[in-house]
Amino acid sequence: MDPVTHMLTGACVSRAGLNRKTALATLTLTLAFEAPDIDSAIYFWGGITGLQHHRGITHSLVGAPFMAGAVTALVYGIHRWRSSRQKAVPEGAASGKFSRLLPNWKLLYVYALLGSLVHLFQDFTNNYGVRPFAPFNEKWYAWDIVFIVDPIMLVAMILALVLPGLMALVTEEIGSKKPQFRGRGAAILALLCLAAVILVRGIEHRRAVTALNSRTYRNEEPVRASAFPQPINPFSWNGVVETQDFFEMAPVDSGSGEVDPQNMAVVRFKPEETPVTLAAKKSRLGQVYLDWARYPLVNTEKLEGGRYQVQFEDLRFESAESIAQHQGPILAGYVVLDPQLRVEEMFTGRPPNRR
Repeated sequence: MDPVTHMLTGACVSRAGLNRKTALATLTLTLAFEAPDIDSAIYFWGGITGLQHHRGITHSLVGAPFMAGAVTALVYGIHRWRSSRQKAVPEGAASGKFSRLLPNWKLLYVYALLGSLVHLFQDFTNNYGVRPFAPFNEKWYAWDIVFIVDPIMLVAMILALVLPGLMALVTEEIGSKKPQFRGRGAAILALLCLAAVILVRGIEHRRAVTALNSRTYRNEEPVRASAFPQPINPFSWNGVVETQDFFEMAPVDSGSGEVDPQNMAVVRFKPEETPVTLAAKKSRLGQVYLDWARYPLVNTEKLEGGRYQVQFEDLRFESAESIAQHQGPILAGYVVLDPQLRVEEMFTGRPPNRR
């Protein structure tokens, strides 16, 4: 999921009660819920390397304890730096109206581990997926129920974190006593909202996949079918069905159980395997892309001078509507071959304009 959702979830989990057990809980949880995404820095070494290693070891069960240790060490460093810049306060002394809560480092490590594991679960709910058993098993797993940015989740958590502060300003104006910890009820409600979104989307996703599997497509039975989420409406899904000869993409209304209610379906026929596509699939990009993609489609375009450009795209990130609007494929990869089918270049993203 997006970084903001991860960090806001960590802040809400802290405010829900964990910040009452130890100091620095909110800082630790907020960082830990986002820490696994540090592997995004791998994209500085190129799109292919990024595609190969993103959501790898840092998003695994093996890596979670190490990520938790790194976050705890960072928080400890911040704590030491801040302490060195402040006047020493005797242990157990009071700070203002409240007793000073000291950091419990063992408990903070447990909090950081919790954050890393929940991050894995949140990423598992979207259609990009995770590899939880890396590096021993590189298989991708995805639930396909929540869009990478869910507005309902974001709004619920932002309100839970902002409204208690505004209410505190009002109570201070009228002279009410200021609580040491505030916003617990709002944080719990926001987390319940997140759980409700996941529950509803999980149920509707199953209904959408069942509807896709219950039909035939051009007199062919589906080999497999998937439904991918849209940002707001939990009843609206992008369906992808694979048959022996083609892919069909169609919107699904899980509320009514209808597939393609507006006749927008798009059929993408599987291209014939050729020496050109075989050479492209054996390239580094081809191997990395096909290991990651779930509905790969490989197309060839002939360039000047007897060269070829082979495009890799994954249909789980497209829809019938985007294809009808002639939008380019998302997260595509390209391999350019010379006339002898040797790799000239490989890249991800949009291809340069070629004559």
